[in-house]
Amino acid sequence: MYLYQMVGAMEKPECLISSDSEGKLCVQKKAKEILDGITNPVVVVSVVGLYRTGKSYLMNRLAGKQDGFALGSTIESETKGIWMWCVPHPNKPDHTLVLLDTEGLGDVHKGNEKHDTWIFCLAVLLSSTLVYNSLGVIDNMALEKLHYVTKLTEKIKVKAHMNDDYDDSAEFMRIFPSFIWAVRDFTLELKRGDQTITADQYLEGALKLKKGNTAYVENFNLPRRFLRHFFAERPVFLVFPTPADVPDLKNMEKLPEEKLDPLFLQQSKEFCKHVHSSAKPKTVPGGRTVIGSVLGWGDVPCLENAVETLAQIQNEKAVEQTQEVYMKEVLKSIRLPMDPAELSRIHRETEQKAVKFFISMSFNDTKQEAQLKLMGKIQAKYEDLCYQNRVVCLEVCREELNRVFAPLEEGLRDNSFIKKGGYKKYRDTLRRLTAEYREITHTQHTCEEVLTEYLKKKEEYGNMILAADLGLTEADREQEVIQLKREAGEQMQKVLEEQIRLQEQALRDQERTYEENVTRLLERMERERERAQEDNKRVLEAKLKEHDALMQEGFDEKAEQMKKEIKGLKKEVENEGRSKQSTFSKVVETFGTACLFIPGIASKVVGIGATLLSKYL
Repeated sequence: MYLYQMVGAMEKPECLISSDSEGKLCVQKKAKEILDGITNPVVVVSVVGLYRTGKSYLMNRLAGKQDGFALGSTIESETKGIWMWCVPHPNKPDHTLVLLDTEGLGDVHKGNEKHDTWIFCLAVLLSSTLVYNSLGVIDNMALEKLHYVTKLTEKIKVKAHMNDDYDDSAEFMRIFPSFIWAVRDFTLELKRGDQTITADQYLEGALKLKKGNTAYVENFNLPRRFLRHFFAERPVFLVFPTPADVPDLKNMEKLPEEKLDPLFLQQSKEFCKHVHSSAKPKTVPGGRTVIGSVLGWGDVPCLENAVETLAQIQNEKAVEQTQEVYMKEVLKSIRLPMDPAELSRIHRETEQKAVKFFISMSFNDTKQEAQLKLMGKIQAKYEDLCYQNRVVCLEVCREELNRVFAPLEEGLRDNSFIKKGGYKKYRDTLRRLTAEYREITHTQHTCEEVLTEYLKKKEEYGNMILAADLGLTEADREQEVIQLKREAGEQMQKVLEEQIRLQEQALRDQERTYEENVTRLLERMERERERAQEDNKRVLEAKLKEHDALMQEGFDEKAEQMKKEIKGLKKEVENEGRSKQSTFSKVVETFGTACLFIPGIASKVVGIGATLLSKYL
């Protein structure tokens, strides 16, 4: 809702994560404020790699810019920490592309292995697509330089409690980003023997394992095994030649395209096209899509605990900001006093916007506690608006009544009706002024209530004038008393009808609130379920591929172990349908139970909930 104001103001990258005086990585306030302003899904692309390998240039191309991220032209690493650039996604409406340029790894002047490892870990955790940038060829030396990948499971835990013998590679596959290896200045032919191979086949060939139990074989296999086990998708892009003549490389951000090597330029465009089209929105376990404010989550030793802590903070913020959105939108549209039906319409339309806003902002609200809290708070605010509308309406009606009935009050004060024929004059005046009052206030829903209140107070005066009128017979008086009772009953009926109409409208409002909240929640849960299903299928396909590779490479024992894991994954996929029905039914039941505390709606929500549920099961 406020995204593009923020994105439009971000004309250049900002530092997202830097080191403090003690070397601890921390999120920068300005970048966090920018992320907090992004309330729609984010597609996060990070680039990592050794320093002075041209990472920043690739990120500028992804942003559709010639410059932005600092390229640098010396042997020192230019980028410090992690820098962020948020731009509108070129292919996905209502999504933000968040580009993260990381500090170059392996800077000899810095010499801090622990620092580099955490930079790499954060890039993995924050990204939906991770680009590893290197120079030359993918050989054993290149893979040894990617040793940071072997530290991931040491620094990151997916779940708070896991057995030592638990194979967590599938869990990591679900949360880890897709992996792209961009090889710069590649000069070899893509051939294996006499056969031309693809770039992806080239990478998979480089990731083959060696057989044996020696320390050399273990060190050789370690980075390869981690890449194969934890990154389900790992395409490779080979940017063949050097982008430009060596003297020009110092000022690449200033070079026009015609100065760049055509093959380099073509491959760069294909790289950007692939990333823009294939990179998915950032999610956390369960297929839950992440928005901007979730990215600045700080410490991440255990993802499960981090998600729970983050969810609590994020959902409290979502409830608070959604209330503000609701009130801001409502107050723009209402002018008290107004017809309750019109106020109801404004409430309904604004609540729809507010619930959508909340659904987009809330995160991991598995028990719907935050949404139910919001539901109650918006209902309370609407009831308060209805009360304010009633108070103002009463004031308007009483003010008009006092003005219209002023002549009657003057006649009562000077006793001008206490005479023969005075009662008829009193009754005629009362009827004439009543008609005039109704003509003026008929659009105010409290007009009959105020009139009834006034007429009730005048009953004693009317009886006194009736008794004092010597021109009336006893039969006339009796007949008039009967008429007064009938008119009083009719007047009370009008008030009751208005009250019933307001009560029925309140019930409809509550039913619509229930329906809107459940509908939007089920829609989001369906999207998350589909995304989780995609992740499970992606992991399953990767495991099947890895199983076949292990068989071909002669690792029969490891392939058999993986076969058992694949069987468990298939069972998970098969159980998704039953899990969906149980989860969705529980949501409807939770909301139905909550609505027991909303007067008048409890008897109807079961039917409404069943109808809504049928759309998703």
